[in-house]
Amino acid sequence: MFGRVWLYVVIVLRILVYVVAVQQVWDDDWQEFICVTRQTGCTNVCYDHFFPISPIRLWALQIILVTSPSLMVVAHTKYREMKDKKYTTTHQGKHLHAAPGKKCGGLWYTYMLSLVLRAGFDAGFLYILYIIYHFEMFSRVVKCNVSPCLNTVDCYISRPTEKTIFIFYMVVTSSICIFMCICEIFYLINKKVCTYKRKQQNQKTVNYRMDPLRVDPKASSNQNISNVHTVIVD
Repeated sequence: MFGRVWLYVVIVLRILVYVVAVQQVWDDDWQEFICVTRQTGCTNVCYDHFFPISPIRLWALQIILVTSPSLMVVAHTKYREMKDKKYTTTHQGKHLHAAPGKKCGGLWYTYMLSLVLRAGFDAGFLYILYIIYHFEMFSRVVKCNVSPCLNTVDCYISRPTEKTIFIFYMVVTSSICIFMCICEIFYLINKKVCTYKRKQQNQKTVNYRMDPLRVDPKASSNQNISNVHTVIVD
């Protein structure tokens, strides 16, 4: 369930929104960034100061890196399927893995690593976004006194409200993906622990049933004979 929700958030709420809407917000931003000055190079430096990294390129790189760990899981699954198929042909139809695509064995660790990398990439890009834009509202007018500007000049940002909305949208979707990855990590670890405990409990039960001559020194002889009879009947 967690993986399906994560996939929906990435494909629908991130990739499609990026392709349909986000690119159009910053496509012509350079032409609409105006500074009240005629000094050569001042407008370029001010634009680079307030937008050191274009959010659309930053988000494109984030989507690429976040979806890349899933390729490890796909490659590992294909490798197990090929290995199982080869084993089946040489061992008279027997399968090496009961379910090659099931998250068990080495595939479990590969999938866990992919979840950690997904959450790590999203968290890293959130930190970069905070360092650059501080998650603040864009102002319509900003003051710029960066060299080579000789004095403080006023610069105007086009559609600041729209830009702010999409910046926060990037933050929210990244936070949702991180939360889903963390939930899935805890779910898989808990499931692994429960499975291990259940196997241990079953093993103890089997060992007890395979020892019919077990004698309790604190019990009477009639009780021990009754216990042995019960185990043999079972």
